[in-house]
Amino acid sequence: MRYSKPIAESNPFTLDPRLAHDTLRLGALDLCEVLLFDDSRYDWVILVPRVADCVEFLDLDAQQQKQLATEVKNISGRLKQRQPSAKLNIGALGNVVSQLHVHILLRHPDDPAWPGPVWGHSPAQRHSNDSAAQRLADFREFLF
Repeated sequence: MRYSKPIAESNPFTLDPRLAHDTLRLGALDLCEVLLFDDSRYDWVILVPRVADCVEFLDLDAQQQKQLATEVKNISGRLKQRQPSAKLNIGALGNVVSQLHVHILLRHPDDPAWPGPVWGHSPAQRHSNDSAAQRLADFREFLF
């Protein structure tokens, strides 16, 4: 998978402040920003297409839709390789944050929210600065 630079600054794309607050930036793919949800209990990646004012999958043109599907598939596959026995969850709800973003996370019977949804289950257990740096390095190594 190719790691790319963010789209030029002339692009009016901006990350929703709630996503920025709740995540750590892993990097960028051809279309998407790649974020790690800041909760140490889960392997949880979020892809956000760098397209201004994009709320729905339908707001992407046909090529962008294909690219998003490819990036979701590639990140999902790498996560699944990390924990083959885990259940892979993929979702794009947008009820709280309307900006189009796709959650990709691994679930297992030992996680605190199992078998229910992780959203709203309990407050995130955020990383310390040191653990965040290590977690980002680990994720970058196997995702990119």
